[in-house]
Amino acid sequence: MTDKTALITGASSGIGAVYADRLARRGFDLILVARNQDRLSAVAERVSTATGRNVQTVKADLGSNEGVARVETILANGGIDLLLNNAGFGAVTPLAQSEIGEMVKMIDLNVTALTRLTYAAAPVFIKQGGGTIINIASIAAIGPEILNGVYGGTKAYVLALTQSLHHELAAKGLRIQAVLPGATATEFWDVAGLPHSNLPGEIVMRTEDMVDAALAGLDIGEVVTIPPLQDGAEWDNFEAARKQLSNRFGHSSPGARYLVK
Repeated sequence: MTDKTALITGASSGIGAVYADRLARRGFDLILVARNQDRLSAVAERVSTATGRNVQTVKADLGSNEGVARVETILANGGIDLLLNNAGFGAVTPLAQSEIGEMVKMIDLNVTALTRLTYAAAPVFIKQGGGTIINIASIAAIGPEILNGVYGGTKAYVLALTQSLHHELAAKGLRIQAVLPGATATEFWDVAGLPHSNLPGEIVMRTEDMVDAALAGLDIGEVVTIPPLQDGAEWDNFEAARKQLSNRFGHSSPGARYLVK
């Protein structure tokens, strides 16, 4: 058992609530963050009763500047060992049919809030010589055609940020992980406009299975964990090809295909 503290956003249901249970069972005390205090309190009571760990709750709307600032202050004050950036929402409607205000809200939560909390935690983790940041992304980070384009764009950002942070901070003792769930049996789909009960059962993963797989990926040192991917070598090959390609961009002249003849 450990004697550390994890802060989890979006902890009132779904993935965040399961992570709360699993991390508490690993010996973490918890700070659970969400907008709905009643649901948050219910999760806290259930997890605390089952595990005996200390579980605090913080009511905060991470779509607002005030809510993010409240959690930033908690992180900046120290005493946190693991940050789980789970809060976010998605959409399934095509971009041209989406309301721009909702897309901006999605960016505010999925990108801006996650970035601010990450950058509140990272300096503290560096100073204390270690810490873990887990960012919940999506398979849409790799396949933006799967769902709404803005949603895919926000999750591609989360993936890229995670990879960059690992590159910069791993040597300073920080663990950074991006988790890319596929279709998971949570309320995400209801909010997005397509209940998961309408999806083929063979593609929908139980939330508990997704979180357990994500934690197994963390345990074996993965930077990117994709629970529904059956053959991990496929991701390794994809990453190797991406890194190889990224070393081919340093040329002072355009590619021959762009030259005017």
